[in-house]
Amino acid sequence: MKRVALLGMPNTGKSTLFNRMTGGAARVGNWPGITVELLSGKILLGSDMVEVIDLPGIYDLHGFSDDEQVVRHFLHDNVPDLSLVILNATQIERQMSLLLQLKQLNMNIVVLLNMSDEAKKYGISIDSKKMSELLEMPVLQLSGKYGTGYQAALQAVTRALRYPTPGMAENLRSQLEQDEHIETEMARVLKHAVQIPARLPSNLTEKLDGVMLHPWLGLPIFFGIMYLLFQGIFFFGQPLQTGIADLLTWLRETAIAPSLSGLPPVLQGLLLDGIYNGVATVAAFVPIIVLFFLLMAIVEDSGYLSRAAFLMDALMARMGLDGRGFVMLLMGFGCNVPALMGTRVMRSRSMRLLTMLVIPFSLCSARLQVFVFITAALFSAKAAPLVLFSLYMFSFAAAILTALLFKGQFANSEPFVLELPPYRFPTARQMMLRGWLEVSQFLRRASTFIIAGVVLVWLLTHLPFSAVPAGPDTLSGMIGSLLHPFFAPIGINEQLTIALIFGFVAKEIVIGSLAVIYGLTGSSLGSALAQQLDWVQAYSFMLFTLIYTPCLSAIATLKSESKSNSFTLFAIGWSLALAWLVSFIFYQCARALGY
Repeated sequence: MKRVALLGMPNTGKSTLFNRMTGGAARVGNWPGITVELLSGKILLGSDMVEVIDLPGIYDLHGFSDDEQVVRHFLHDNVPDLSLVILNATQIERQMSLLLQLKQLNMNIVVLLNMSDEAKKYGISIDSKKMSELLEMPVLQLSGKYGTGYQAALQAVTRALRYPTPGMAENLRSQLEQDEHIETEMARVLKHAVQIPARLPSNLTEKLDGVMLHPWLGLPIFFGIMYLLFQGIFFFGQPLQTGIADLLTWLRETAIAPSLSGLPPVLQGLLLDGIYNGVATVAAFVPIIVLFFLLMAIVEDSGYLSRAAFLMDALMARMGLDGRGFVMLLMGFGCNVPALMGTRVMRSRSMRLLTMLVIPFSLCSARLQVFVFITAALFSAKAAPLVLFSLYMFSFAAAILTALLFKGQFANSEPFVLELPPYRFPTARQMMLRGWLEVSQFLRRASTFIIAGVVLVWLLTHLPFSAVPAGPDTLSGMIGSLLHPFFAPIGINEQLTIALIFGFVAKEIVIGSLAVIYGLTGSSLGSALAQQLDWVQAYSFMLFTLIYTPCLSAIATLKSESKSNSFTLFAIGWSLALAWLVSFIFYQCARALGY
């Protein structure tokens, strides 16, 4: 099978092009010679099945960041049949150097000048035919966002794959000679193929930045936008979640249960009260997951996330971090795993470790499922968005406190450099594709961790079979009683304790576990929780769920990225201790005040 590697600097639209090429049919896999995971997808080009690999964005092939090392090792050990180099046409002067470095490796290359629609708005004129002659490689202009020029690019890729890759040059010239050659050739290409106006015209980006990056208004505007985002998630998502939960309950009662009526009672209980109740309760949150990532796609792809990093850099610097650490925290709202992997762009190991220590406190979408369910069950529709927003604030507070406490142990002096891309509004296709990718990942998790988790919870709550289900004489009851002295001071009962234990594997299992423990789903489960818990217990439980150890996948990523068992154990121990301390202070203070 032939292999195509996507190469380019950050923010050139590589991921957008990758998603358009693969249609979201991507997988994550390891590659020989490197210790990280890369996204890949298979497509049919002509008569060949081709694997497309999305490599990390890099600024310099000779740099020292982890991402740059990953790209070098990949190209050395997995020479692609074709390298698809994506350049941002609006920044052609800065991006040409990376292309010329790659050219010196004597690879089979096709160049795609992305964002050509934006370049025209800036008055930048690029003669792609002349550039192709000067570089002696195909050069095409396209817009990955809108698809303009995409078919022509695919045809060029198909043609280029007919020719064998020349192979990597074994003996490259010295670094000094390379730089001199690159500067000369870059000047020659830009002179004959690119026309850039003396001053780019002022545009909407500059006007918006005057407000969004205002020294006093910038941060309030940012937090206001995030609050509106949470309001939208709850306002639109909670009715959808309730509707799907009711539909799944109706399906159980009218179709699933009657069809299983002939099975032995134990097997019926496992299939209905275990697997179906657990998975159905978790599956009801699919609309919320989709909605969350649709809204986050707007924030991320619009370019506003970089502005948030810029605004927060001064504060983050006092904590031993920088604006990139804040971006990683925001990425963690979706999933802690890619946020942890994103720290590779940092050259300083100390900053990487400190950033990785705070990322697991981000309120990921899996935790969001738990919080939306509990807030809908125990809080009014008016109070629920405020509760969600307060949990996000606690998420930031836990990260800030951790950074302040441990910045001395992870001191660094790496300078902060950040690119502010122009504002863009993502297309409907981009947002829908983002939502589908998250749902597909959720469904894959449901077929592994979640099903295994709810089955194990059912067994713990029913063994031995002579005991009352979920009673004190079952295995779950014994475990809950054993841990009761630890959790009682923070208001968490035995049933919630069992759910927390399984939440260590995957936070999606928490609500599924409660469905199995109580033998209820949807609104019935919410009503049962409302009868058993008051708002103080519920909020204490959510605080603990927010801060305590991340899921097993995040811990595995933490270990692989830090390459340190001791650091991983420290991160787990600290998050557990902080979770208990915060929940204890809240619960005891609330009770002391008479709540």
